[in-house]
Amino acid sequence: MDCDLSLAYQPACFVVKPAAQAWERRDALALRRQVFCVEQGLFGGADGDDRDALDAQADLLVAIAQVAGMPDRVVGTVRIHAQTGRTWFGSRLAVEPELRRHRGLGTGLITLAVRLAHTQGAGVFLAHVQAQNVPLFERLHWHTLEQVTLQDRPHAFMRADLAHYPPLARPQQGLLVINRQAA
Repeated sequence: MDCDLSLAYQPACFVVKPAAQAWERRDALALRRQVFCVEQGLFGGADGDDRDALDAQADLLVAIAQVAGMPDRVVGTVRIHAQTGRTWFGSRLAVEPELRRHRGLGTGLITLAVRLAHTQGAGVFLAHVQAQNVPLFERLHWHTLEQVTLQDRPHAFMRADLAHYPPLARPQQGLLVINRQAA
């Protein structure tokens, strides 16, 4: 029997927030490994691991699919950390493959990352962005500083325009992202 994937369940909304529960952290790290190692073949490929020393100091953010208002699963993640002084970085942005076309999910993760860093005193927010993702970041008021190669792949070293990312009044609440395609 063939399954019609067009009828596959799509969550109606997602909560994008700092990871607070052990399962959120575990599943976010598993998603990163799946995207960067298994899917993209980076960091040693399917047998590798993308975790590094920054994970010990970085804030891990997650996008969690909601079912009937209850958390279901981690479908996206990004990490942020202070580099020096007021300079912050974002890295390891990952979203489940079947939800990448949901523009709001990546946007929500990026927005929360920059706004949370701004809330914590960031004066500059930077990231190395894979070339295929540059148009999304440009729509979100990021500017390319230079072209670089990382892990044998083209990246843009980019800077967020913090004027478009005000600090958060309640950082732990996160953001709600609605999946209009599922509604």
